[in-house]
Amino acid sequence: MKGMILAAGLGTRLRPYTDTLPKPLIEVGGRPLIYYNLLLLKKYGILDVSINLHHYGEKIQQELGDGSKLGMQIRYSEEESLLGTGGGIKKMASPFPDETFIVINGDIVIEIELDRLLAKHREKKGAATLVLREDASLSKFGILEIDAEDRLRNILNKTPWVGSNKRQLMFTGVHVLGPEVLDYIPSDCFSSITESYIAMLQEKKPLYAFVAKGYWNDLGHRDRYRHVDREIREGRLQLSHMQ
Repeated sequence: MKGMILAAGLGTRLRPYTDTLPKPLIEVGGRPLIYYNLLLLKKYGILDVSINLHHYGEKIQQELGDGSKLGMQIRYSEEESLLGTGGGIKKMASPFPDETFIVINGDIVIEIELDRLLAKHREKKGAATLVLREDASLSKFGILEIDAEDRLRNILNKTPWVGSNKRQLMFTGVHVLGPEVLDYIPSDCFSSITESYIAMLQEKKPLYAFVAKGYWNDLGHRDRYRHVDREIREGRLQLSHMQ
């Protein structure tokens, strides 16, 4: 199993922190943000990781090198122009077109049992498994709907579904993708993985959800970043994979 971390974004909502640094290198609790997701992958034996780069990408390479200091192998996918979540994933996956891989947004902090996520993906045999969660403010992140069997039915109201026992959840930015997903991502251009998933639902392709219960936060905004940084520094938030 290979891992991918999406780390190419400009981080405009985190300025001025990102004026001279890429978002993944902003310190959170005394460590660059990207280590939170790298060490999560490492905890579950995912040691071969690709990272896409754009904004100050060379600084990420200087920090992490080839990954050997972490006992990992890190590859880089440089984007001359931003490719978005879809385009970035497709470019990183192009050397491994027949493999299943796990993708994590580079601006989140999450505690999740990846072994259970991967087991769910194998059990359901879907094209992809998205990690979703309940949130009182889910509408500001975007609403996804699943059925009683955890099959994804509706994304952002683009694929309305009238079935019973629907649950409304939000996407965490963690997902397991099988090779079929790549067929729905255009090559060499900006695209959103959300649009690819919508196209797949419209064709009745099987996408599933893994509903996470643990800690999650999106650090893409200054207020949330400051909150998480303070929680970790003050010892109120402790993540098992960072011990």
